[in-house]
Amino acid sequence: MILIDGKKVSAELKSAIRDEVTQRSILGLKQPHLAAILVGNDGGSETYVAAKVKDCHEVGFQSTLIRFSDNVAQSELMDAIDKLNRDPSVDGFIVQLPLPRHINENSIIEAIDPSKDVDGFHPLNIGKMALGLPSYLPATPSGILQLIDYYKIETSGRHCVIIGRSNIVGTPLSILLSRKSSPGNCTVTLCHSQTKGLKEICLQADILIAALGKPAFLTGDMVKQGAVIIDVGTTRVPSLTTKSGFRLSGDVNFEEAAPKCSFITPVPGGVGPMTRIVLLQNTLKAAGEKRR
Repeated sequence: MILIDGKKVSAELKSAIRDEVTQRSILGLKQPHLAAILVGNDGGSETYVAAKVKDCHEVGFQSTLIRFSDNVAQSELMDAIDKLNRDPSVDGFIVQLPLPRHINENSIIEAIDPSKDVDGFHPLNIGKMALGLPSYLPATPSGILQLIDYYKIETSGRHCVIIGRSNIVGTPLSILLSRKSSPGNCTVTLCHSQTKGLKEICLQADILIAALGKPAFLTGDMVKQGAVIIDVGTTRVPSLTTKSGFRLSGDVNFEEAAPKCSFITPVPGGVGPMTRIVLLQNTLKAAGEKRR
């Protein structure tokens, strides 16, 4: 069993980004600028956005964090997005999800200028991705592809089972892995809450990707010998052994599944660091396309 080390891969990619930013500076080009809108005080979102700000500092990006209370009006949020869309100094920005229930997430995503949509969630970018056209790829699916590529995991002709059909991970990842590309050329089965015979389907998988947000959902008896497992889950669960009182749990029962795997991602330290790296990559791409 080989542990897929997202921290190691992301560190190497971060170094390459930092070198490119240094080269831009030598050429007299502006610092790439990534902005983030954070609504409320969700613990997971706070941690994630703080890590993004730190990442920007480490690679030489400019970063801006815009905060709103969790009772912000949708119109106020839309105004902030409009200002970022029109701000020539901002190359890309994200609106951290999830949003409070009174905010229409689809309307917020659609309001973002597709050329600044470094999360890759805008319908235009999703549509281009589905057609195999150049676009900003969704961060987590793109990060997973880069991990697969780094570890030279064969995907062509393999059966990939994805548990979870969200627009953020499961659905776009199913499209990317089925495309005629490398990594890709998988036969993909996309499972969800209404799937019948889930265990039997999982046991057929050469590559299993758990992205449903239920701690330790994927158990050892759902994994065939030699399978590759990518665990996307990052749920906070109570813990008596940590100072914070919680720990991160993946969607996979690691102790049960790992002995049967050829490759597996840990939580934390697997997919998470790669998601943040893709945001930097997309922002750098956005800055480069402006040629200034």
